[in-house]
Order: sequence, then structure tokens, then C-alpha cells
Amino acid sequence: MRKVTIIGAGPGNPDLLSRAALDAIDIADVVIGAHRALVGIDVPPHVVRCELVKTADIVAALTDAASWQRAVVVMTGDVGLFSGARRLVEALSGDAQVDVRIIPGISSASYLAACLARPWQDWRFASAHGVACDIVAEAERAGELFLVTSGGEDPSRLSGELVQAGFGDARVTVAERLSYPDERITCATASEIAGQTFDDLNVMLIEFAGGVASSRWPYASSGIPDELFIRGDVPMTKQEVRAVALAKLRLTATDTVWDVGAGTGSVSIEAALVARAGSVWSVERNAAGVRLIRENADAFGCGNVHAVPGVAPDALAKLPVPDAVFVGGSAGELPSIVEAALEKNSQVRLCVPCVTVETLTEACALLSGSRFKGFEACQVSAARAEAVGSHHLMKAQNPVFLVSARGAGGEGGAR
Repeated sequence: MRKVTIIGAGPGNPDLLSRAALDAIDIADVVIGAHRALVGIDVPPHVVRCELVKTADIVAALTDAASWQRAVVVMTGDVGLFSGARRLVEALSGDAQVDVRIIPGISSASYLAACLARPWQDWRFASAHGVACDIVAEAERAGELFLVTSGGEDPSRLSGELVQAGFGDARVTVAERLSYPDERITCATASEIAGQTFDDLNVMLIEFAGGVASSRWPYASSGIPDELFIRGDVPMTKQEVRAVALAKLRLTATDTVWDVGAGTGSVSIEAALVARAGSVWSVERNAAGVRLIRENADAFGCGNVHAVPGVAPDALAKLPVPDAVFVGGSAGELPSIVEAALEKNSQVRLCVPCVTVETLTEACALLSGSRFKGFEACQVSAARAEAVGSHHLMKAQNPVFLVSARGAGGEGGAR
């Protein structure tokens, strides 16, 4: 059986390689890794050296090199922290003739903690390396955040976003070229970091004291009071209906959500606060509504809300694959909207609020069909107390029906 050893090379300085990693390199037939990962590593003359980064290229090289028995793949950083090691292990798992071993390295997080002479067991971890990061959402969670970044402008840009959201006093540490002779660590406030220039090879540690005092909704629960939203003449889903609708959508922190016919964006905001590591795409045909969606997203600090001007279903074609869809308004296009969602994800979760009997009939017929499972229909009838003299009377709100279901697509569905 052939052996593949995946090694964590640490921040970059080859002096940080473990003895076990060096021993694996010494007996290898082939050593593979990015240029930065291999620079400075003493590879024996008889060992084939391949500078590759992408998982597919690495797997192809291992497949083509029929003569090797022991291969080493060197990964920058540690194999367990935002590393390509996971994808490589998954790609090699189908080959019964290959035994995979992993040797961890020193992570940039542990190295930085040592430089700062402080513990790191309470840090949270996120990445802005080639992926979107809602830094404002992270700030509202408070605590200490270790952030993997990329590009010389990222610390400056991310700090600028914090300043705009009212977190300018957050303590930011930018660590450049860790473990190299020209290593530099800068500690300052987000306000002081914004506008500076940093080396492309950097990571950040951000310490948040807590949420901003002006945060409109500092709670984890849904059901934001209607009066907290910026209002106009555009229709808005009411508080009690929103709370039940969010429960029907069964959102997770990383979900991609469509809010079709988003109105003022109240459902979008509620969804965005749950799916902080995901995204919400608010489709609205009314220009005033689009403006209100953006204003409310700014007011609640929801940088993961994207207002999409347009008419469904045409406006849905270029949206990312949804995990959940709320159809707040369909303008007579409910079947087409449902079809567009299913085409993107055959297991999508849908919730359709219905005010009229006609919409209710149509929604029930669609979501109770064979292409769905978990069909539910409920009526939300709320009444609110209003003062009448020295007493309070309950004033009924218009009843709303919520029809929900999940696509019944097989495991081969889009998501």
C-alpha cells in the first residue's frame, strides 16, 4: 500500500517543521506543495519535487506518478485551520491502495498567541481568504476573533467596515509575515488600522468589547417589533407572522436565503440575523422598497443582506443557490417562483404567506404535491392590546396563512 503524508508546514519558516515532518520528507519519493510551502525545506536530491496548489492537480500528480510509494504533501499553516488538507483527504479517500497520514504543524493562530504571550483557547476563528466575511456580524458577537485574511488591503478594508458600523474602538492586531525575519505585528484600534497598508501575507486578531449601544435588536430571538423598522408606504410582514415564518424556514447560521417580494425587508433582516455566516437576497420590484431594504439593512448592521431590484421569476436566475425561500409577494407568479427555487435546489425549504383565499388555495396545491415533503399550513391570528381610556382592549390583526414545505429531491439535489 502506498502512503501519502500531509504535513502542516506552519507559518512559513522551515525551522518550525516538526521532527516527524522532517523524517517523512527524508524517506519520501515525491514531495508536493505550493512554492511558499517548499521554500527552504531541504528535500533530498533523489526526491521528486512538484510545486502544486490545487487539490485536483495534486491528485493528478499522485495518480500519474506510478513509481512512488511514499509521497509527502506540504500545506502552509496547520492542516486543521482553513487548510486544503480536508479536500485532499476527501479526494484520496476513494483509493483503497493509498494510506493517508496527517502530521499537524504550528498554526498562525498559535504562533501569534505565543508572540503576544497570551492564551488562545477562547478565540473564535473565521476566514476572509477568498470568502465573504461579515465582520460587523462578528463584532456583534463580541469576544476575540482570529481572522485569516489575504491581500494587503484586507486589514484596512475590514477595519474600515468596523469603523463605519460603530466599532472603531475594537482592538486590532495585524500580524504580517509571521515567522519570517521581516515579521511585523501591529496593535492598534480599528480606526487607526483603517487606511494603512499591509503585506499580502497577514492574519488578524480582533478584540470586541461588545455590541454597539445603538444596535436595534441585540437579541437572538426573532420577532422584532414593527416600529424598529424604517417604514414607508411599502407593505411589511408583521412581527408575529415573521416570528412564525422564521420558525417554518428552519434557518441555520450559514444558509443562503431568498426573500421574494421583500417589501421593506423586515423578513430579510430577521433571516440575516439568524444566517449571519450566510446571505439574504431580497428581491423587490418597487424602487421605494429597494431603498427601504438597504436602509433597514444598514440600520440593523446586516451586511449580508443584498437588495435585488427586479421582478420574479426573471430576477431569480442569477441568484445563488438558496437553502430557504420566503415568498412575501408573488404578483401572480407563485408557480414560476417555486419552480425557479426547485431548479436551483431540489431540497429547498419554502414558506409562503397567504392573505387571500385564492393565494392559499394555490400555495397549498403547489407545496403539497409530490415534489415536496413536510407540507404544513397554519393560520396566524394575532391580537394586540390597545389602550382605551384606563383599560386595554385586544385589537385583532388580519389573519395570515403560512404554507410551508421542503423540496423532496433526492440526495443528489443541488444542496
